Formats: sequence, C-alpha cells, structure tokens
Amino acid sequence: MSTAAPAPTPTKDAPLPVANDSGSAARGPVIALVGNPNSGKTSLFNRLTGLRAQTANFAGTTVEHRRGRVRIAGHSAELIDLPGLYSLDATTPDERVARQVVVGEGPVKPDALVLVIDATNLERNLFLASQLIEASRSTERPMLVALNMMDLATKHGVHIDRKKLEHDLGCPVLPVSARSGEGFSELNSAIGKLVGSPVGLPVQTQCACSGCAGCAFSRRYDWAESVARRAAGDPSVTLGRTTEKIDRFLTHRVVGLIGFAAVMFATFWTIYSLASYPMDWIEGLTASAGDLLGRWLPAGDFRSLIVDGIIGGVGGMLVFLPQICILFFMLSLLEDSGYLARAAFVMDRLMQRVGLPGKAFVPMLSAHACAIPAIMSTRVIEDRRDRLATILVLPLMTCSARVPVYALVIALLFSNSPVMAATVFTAAYALGIVAALAMAWLFKRTLLPGETRPLVIELPNYRLPSLRNALLQTYDRATVFIKNAGTTILLITFVLWAASTYPKTSFEDLTAEQQTTIIQLEEVGDTETAEHLMAEYSLEGSITGHIGQTIEPVFAPLGFDWKMSIGVVSSFAAREVIVSTLSVLYGLGDEVDHDQTATLTDRLRHSTHTDGTKVFSTAACLSLLVFYVLAMQCLPTQVVTKRETGSWRWTAFQFGYMTVLAYGAALVTYQTAAAFGLG
Repeated sequence: MSTAAPAPTPTKDAPLPVANDSGSAARGPVIALVGNPNSGKTSLFNRLTGLRAQTANFAGTTVEHRRGRVRIAGHSAELIDLPGLYSLDATTPDERVARQVVVGEGPVKPDALVLVIDATNLERNLFLASQLIEASRSTERPMLVALNMMDLATKHGVHIDRKKLEHDLGCPVLPVSARSGEGFSELNSAIGKLVGSPVGLPVQTQCACSGCAGCAFSRRYDWAESVARRAAGDPSVTLGRTTEKIDRFLTHRVVGLIGFAAVMFATFWTIYSLASYPMDWIEGLTASAGDLLGRWLPAGDFRSLIVDGIIGGVGGMLVFLPQICILFFMLSLLEDSGYLARAAFVMDRLMQRVGLPGKAFVPMLSAHACAIPAIMSTRVIEDRRDRLATILVLPLMTCSARVPVYALVIALLFSNSPVMAATVFTAAYALGIVAALAMAWLFKRTLLPGETRPLVIELPNYRLPSLRNALLQTYDRATVFIKNAGTTILLITFVLWAASTYPKTSFEDLTAEQQTTIIQLEEVGDTETAEHLMAEYSLEGSITGHIGQTIEPVFAPLGFDWKMSIGVVSSFAAREVIVSTLSVLYGLGDEVDHDQTATLTDRLRHSTHTDGTKVFSTAACLSLLVFYVLAMQCLPTQVVTKRETGSWRWTAFQFGYMTVLAYGAALVTYQTAAAFGLG
C-alpha cells in the first residue's frame, strides 16, 4: 500500500528524541495530540493544560497551534495541539505541517502521539488511525488512543469493546470525556508510561498491504469499517436520528437562513442584556478612579496625563471587555454544539451564487474574530483567484476590534433598549457580510473570473457544549484584548494626549473675539462656561486641534466634527483606537468636570457644536457606524494581505476600495438621515 514517505527510522540504539522547535531538551518530553476535526481534540487539550496554554505559529510557517505544560506521571511535559486532519495525504498547509510532525519531519519532533478519536464516529476516525499506526511504527514513536466523547456514545446506546479495539489497533485505548473529565487520571498515567519507555508500539495490523494497485483508500476504509463493527457493532442504528430531525429545519435553504439570523440576534441580545451590568461597574470604577486621582493630584500636566490620558483612554476601552467576553463565549458554545457547521452549510448556497468557494466560509467565519488568521487560513483554497477574492473581502467581516466601536455608537443611540441595540448590532454584522458577498460577486465577474468549487464539510452530531472549553477560549480572547489595551492603546493614548496638550495656549494667545467672550462670561459670574471655553480653545490650538481642523472639511459631509475626524484618522492604524481617542479629546475639552464622574457616553451625548446642535446626532452616529463597518482600518491586516498575495498592489487596492466604499456608504447614510430630520 502506498503511503506518505515516513522520516528515516532512527537506529535502535539511539534514545528517543526529547527535542522541540526551541532546541531545548530540558523542557521534558513532547506529546502531540492528533485527530480529525470535531473529534474534541482541542477540548481534551484544554482539559489537560487548563490555563497553562499559549497560541503560536510553528517556526517558519503561518500555521497556528496551541501548546501547554502538563504534569505527566509527576514530571513536566509539553503538550502540542496539532491542526485537525482527516488523512496524512495532506493537501492544505495545516494538514502538511501536522503530517510532518507525525512522521518526524516537521518543526516539532514529538516523543509520543496521542490520537483523539470521536467515540460516536468510530469508523470515520479509524481511517486516520490506520495511517498513524504505520507512521508510529516506522518512526519508532509510541502511540495511544484517547477514545473521546464516551459519555455521548453511552447516552446514544453505543457500546464499545475497548479490549477488542486495543487488540485490533495494537496500542492502548483509553475511554475519556473531555467535557466531564471522566477517565483523565487513567489517560495521564497511560501517557506517562508511554513516554517513559519506548515499548508499546502498535503491532502490525491487517490494514497494511504492499504492491496492491488501486486500493490505497478502499482497503483502509474496509479495515476501518471492520474494526469499528467488531468493537461497536453498527453505531449508525442508534446515532444521528435526533440530528437528522433538527437538520431538516436548520439546514433548509430558507428556514436555515432565518434560523441563522435568529441565532445571531439572540446572541447579540444576550450580549447587551448581560454586559450592561459589568460595563456599568467598570464605568463607575473608572469614573471613581479619575475623580479620586483628580482630587488628590495637584492641578497640572501630570494630573491631566493620568486622569484624562491614561484613565480616560485605556479605561474607555476596558469598559467594552464584558461585551467581547460574552461574544466569544457565545460563539464558542455555538461551535462546540455543532451548530456553526450547519451555518456554514446554509451559507454555502449563498456564497456559491456570489462566486466564492465553499471553503471560503471557514475563513469568513474566523474573520469575525480577527482578519489576520482568517487571511492566513485561505491557503486551504486551491484556486488562486478564489483565494484572492476571499482575501480581498475578509476585512469586511466584523472583527472583535470593531465591537467597542459598535458598542459605543449603539450606546449613544439605544442605551436603554437592549432589543433595539441587538437589532442594530445584528444589522451592523449583516451589513459587513452583505458587503463582502456583494464585492466578491463584483470581483468574480470583473477582476477575478472563474468557476468556484462546492463546499465539502462534515456535519457533526449535536452535543452539549463544554462550559470549561468556552470559558478557556473566552479567557484567551480577554487576555489578548487587555494586553492590547495595556500596550498599543496605552502608547497611542499617550501620544494623542501629548499632541492634544501641546503647545500650550494661554489667555494672551487667544483672538480678541475669544478673549472678549471669556471676559464677558466671567463678569456675569459664569466661570464654569468660561473655563469650559478656555479648555476648548486650548485643545483647538494644540497639534491635534490644528490637524483636526485641517482634515475636518473632508469628513464634514459625513457629519463628523474635527474631533471625530481625528478619531477616524488615528484609527486607521487600529479600529478600536477611536474609543480612546474620543475619550481623551472630549475629556480634555471638558476640563470643567474635574470630578470625572461623567462617563464617556455621557460626555459624547451632551457634546454640541458652536450653534448648539448635538455632535453625536442620530444621523452622525449611524454614519460613523456604517463607516466603521466597511473601512479598512488595521495596518497588521494590510501587512498580512501583502504577504499572502505577494504584492503591495493588491494590498493598496484592498485599502482603496474599502475606504471609498466606507466613505460613500457613510455619506449616503448621513445625508439621508439628515434629510429625514435626524441630523
């Protein structure tokens, strides 16, 4: 039987390698988790490592993986979660890296393999097992099988004879449940025995053959079927009935789309209903901290830096952390339950009509977290034109960096109506999706014509999602957000505060008209308004003020004043920067409020133009929201686009068309809303 060429077999006298991509042997043995997608491999990894895991790319690749430290038989070891694959006959970059690691040719050389098998889909998983058995023997690398989801298999009446399965596979088989933690102590002990001695290699199985032309896949499938039937009978009799009944509705071409919209609406309604309480706590804590320090620190630039710059800027970002956490928690539950695979199936019909390949759905889905890994994952798309079209539209998906902006704008419009807030939030997500599909349709009929390939995707059985796994993923995302707020946002906030504070403006620097206005206010005893005007004049005379007033005419047709214009321009480096920018600018412009008890939304809601009209009117808020849905405001994404396309030309085109699209749509939105009296 022809298989992928294994790595050269080490001599029997050579010790088992304990090396990894860092080249350090002191880190202990390296154990690789291998398995099909949807086998619960990552859930098992999270259960074993807990919070001691980190995400990184394999050296020399853009393929992402997770690794973490575990205690195995009283000793420290390193666990690596390899990308999921169905076969060692790899076609995608992720599969190729996973295969190279398994056969000992990759950037990481594991000491042992742990194959994670879905007990509810035994036959399908055993095809990969047949290849891993051969790879394990050829590299003299021990292996065991973690039979995951045993609780679900038992619930559905599937009984697996572990002894028979161990005999056929020739390696230890441990029944576990990553969701409940059942069997993990036995799994830990078995892994310890596996890496402690080079014994226990899988025995030769009946699936191996040589010189048999034309049977590379059929013999493996026959072997997998026979092994599954000997160990578990015919699981198809008891499995999948409930799944089939539910799928009649959720995968229907019409009802499925309605269901998808309903699920997304319910998700966003939950976000706004639950997040309002912790957001109020964080806002209150930030306001109290600013008020306390404002009273304790002496007046001057240092107090302004701490209160208006750091607390106002970074605190204005952290207030949206609850919404981001709830969003990723909900998405993790949906993915773990098996629903998102159905959403991909339903959306594939629509994507085919606009010219995108079925494989583009997974990158588009992941782009709702971040466009950078989504663009990297387009390498699974074989056709270059399809891949390029997908890359060009991926940044239109609503990523997590847009969430604080959406939340801020929607809070200004519907702070007391979770239903309306969820509706607008859903509409913002929908606008990004519709815009991406529309632009893909346009590109595939003009710049990048060609046939597209249909989606081939596995629809796993529905299952109860793991709360532990969801919480761990939420923790990872929250950590990334906080680190960003504590580094990049903090740096930008400091620069913005300095540019908004200097050069200083004294009373003598004001125009005669401005001086007269302030004197008249002081004469009538309205010192509060006089101080407020002086703060505004000082801000306008700063570096930021001059820049903002210069670019304001460009954005005025969209309903943006000069402060909003500065926020838009500064956020072309990173979208979420506008929140801290507005917090700093409107905080500095409101120096009369020394106690800092007003929240950012309060300050924005009450800010006015010189003629007394609201700056953040309904029309201006809708315009700002539409602009941020469609604009390309992420420099790291642009860098990745250049790397993946190999040309700055496509990068510039992506930035250009998205900017024009955002400006044009925001212009139409503002002018239309203003015409209806919402301006």
